[in-house]
Amino acid sequence: MKVNLLILLLLITLNYNTFGQNVKAKIDYKTETAVPYYSEKMMQGDDYMQKMCVFDFYYPTSVKNYPTIVWFHGGGLTSGERFIPEYLKNKGFAVLGVGYRLSPNVEAVECIKDAAAATAWAFQNIDNYGGDKDLIFVSGMSAGGYLAYMIGLDKQYLTVHGIDANKIAGLIPFSGHAITHFTVRQERGIPGEQPIIDEMAPLYHVRPDAPPLLIITGDRELEMLGRYEENAYMMRMMKVAGHKKVRIYEMDGNNHGQMMYPALPLLEREVETLTREIKGGK
Repeated sequence: MKVNLLILLLLITLNYNTFGQNVKAKIDYKTETAVPYYSEKMMQGDDYMQKMCVFDFYYPTSVKNYPTIVWFHGGGLTSGERFIPEYLKNKGFAVLGVGYRLSPNVEAVECIKDAAAATAWAFQNIDNYGGDKDLIFVSGMSAGGYLAYMIGLDKQYLTVHGIDANKIAGLIPFSGHAITHFTVRQERGIPGEQPIIDEMAPLYHVRPDAPPLLIITGDRELEMLGRYEENAYMMRMMKVAGHKKVRIYEMDGNNHGQMMYPALPLLEREVETLTREIKGGK
């Protein structure tokens, strides 16, 4: 589905009243930085792990039972740093801006394990901060979108932490690889132009019982490496497998680097929509 600028502006305008902006304006927030998501014992003696395996935590302090977004940064699994998108602040929910170890310091699979550990921290601890563990959403940009895909679709990564990936309230990857990530292929000596779908590809783990999935990419003519097409195939195969809640939005006129900004309002709307559905079903 293409989303042009006019439609996007309309969405943003309509979204302004969602959840009640007057209520949101009165919510107090707190930010904690460099919060570790592995145990002290596990990170002991590993300076790189201690530096990278942390998140910045932005959360409401004057309301309860709020949603939480776990957000992974991009950078090809080789670069980038944790951050909390400014657009997601003051919206009535918490955000974890997650850092993770990077290739070639570690193999790319360790990035996925870190993403799972950070998400598990949210499930295991958000109640202590007033949040609702039934309202944990996972998102991220580019490589971060790939990480969101992998921990949400390949259940082994969260199972290690005693978490069922199906408990994720929603997956919203931004322009993530649906095939095997190019950094993984590079590690394995596979040319970047050779698409692979193996156990390190989100597409390998298509299943009908996965969490609700909203896929967002840049313009198919401006995106990198056929990113729109592989995500469109992901959407189609999820439907073929019997998944009932999967959609794709294409940010018309926006390339890979630009698409995050118009996509963030769609992330906000998805979190709010699914939050109402989940709370209504309790």
